[in-house]
Order: sequence, then structure tokens, then C-alpha cells
Amino acid sequence: MLNVVVTDPPRADLTEVDKLAEYGVATVHEAIGREGYLGPAIRPNQQGARIAGTALTVVCWPGDNLMIHAAVEQARPGDVIVITTASPSSDGAFGELLATSLVAHGVRGLVTAGGVRDSAELREMGFPVWSASISAQGTVKETTGSVNVPVVIGGQVIRPGDAVVADDDGVCVVPRVNVAAAVSASAARVAKEDASRARLADGDLGLDMYNLRPKLTRLEYITAEEYSRRSGEVMNP
Repeated sequence: MLNVVVTDPPRADLTEVDKLAEYGVATVHEAIGREGYLGPAIRPNQQGARIAGTALTVVCWPGDNLMIHAAVEQARPGDVIVITTASPSSDGAFGELLATSLVAHGVRGLVTAGGVRDSAELREMGFPVWSASISAQGTVKETTGSVNVPVVIGGQVIRPGDAVVADDDGVCVVPRVNVAAAVSASAARVAKEDASRARLADGDLGLDMYNLRPKLTRLEYITAEEYSRRSGEVMNP
């Protein structure tokens, strides 16, 4: 691993990135072909937060948060800090003091494959965090890693400057060069879902809307009496 701080990575256009926040993780993930989702292990520390920003990536050594401090210097308004460790670590490498520093530099939130602490204080100050662990176990500040290099979380490659979308459903990453296309695809998906929602509200069945009945041809519809006779179970004892 190169121990470097890249100072000038290209970033996605924040105007376009902000539009992704309006759509949310599930819509963006589906719209871009079910790609980019970091998986269910990355969970929100709070409920109700929905953000999007440009990735500022960090690689730390386990049990060490030195490079998070180094990353703050590289932060720009609209960034989201994305952290991995050189090997698995659940230590609470991030807390309220670092969050205070990030807020002062316009950072919108943090995503980490490791751990955070001060979870109540983070919620109280309104700084949104998505992490794999919550841990009171702290870290040292000794070993160099990297800032603004490609990282991997949940099998997804996140490059500095990519768009990061996060909400109650988790986290999704969109490659920087694909952000405009993701915005268009998300808008189209929302329009399609709005039409479907209207039909469902009018009483239409998903079985008919989505042409699902052919998939049920091997099913047999029977009465409760017939079910009890075949299965030996009493439906309503």
C-alpha cells in the first residue's frame, strides 16, 4: 500500500450529487442496475438522515486514526469521509471531537467499514455516520496510511470524488463519471414508481401490473377445507 495523501482528486459535480440525495439509496441503487450498494453491514448511527456528497477516502491501520486527522486537512465542503482499515478493525476510531472538526470544514457525513464511538453525541450534534461497528474502544495516532486513494467496502470500489448517497437504507456509491446518468435514471425510476403507486392506490393488483400471473401457473388455488384434508392440519381449530 502506498502511504500517500493525494491532494487534488477530481470530484463529481456537487449540483448533480445533490440531486441524488433527493432520490435516496434504494432508488439510486436500483436505477443504476443494482450496483454500488455497500451492503447491510454498514448501518446508520441515526434515523432520518439522507445525504449525498463526494467521497474523500481514507485508509487507516487497525486501532489507529492518524489518517482521519490527515484527511480533515484535505476536506472540502460537500465531502463525505469514507474509511477502511488495512485489516479488519472494529475499534471506535471516530467520535464527537473529530466530527466537530469535520463540520467546521463542511463535511456532510462519514462512512466507515470500522467502528465509531460517541454515538449519542454524534446524533445530538446532527452529524450523520454509517458504520460497521459501534465501539467504546479507542485508537492511537501513530501509523501512516493513505488519503484519497481507491478503497473497497462491501465489495464495492469507492474512488475519491465518487458520489456517496446514504440514508436509513444504507450507503450506495456512484462513480464520478456516471453521476449525471444516475440522476437521469433515478428520475425515470421515480416517475415510473409514481405511476405504479397511483394504480396500486386505485386497487390494481401487482400480479396484473407486473404480469406476474404466468409465474404462478404451477400453483393450485384450493379451499381451506381441501388444505386441511390434504395436509392433515386444521386451518381454524
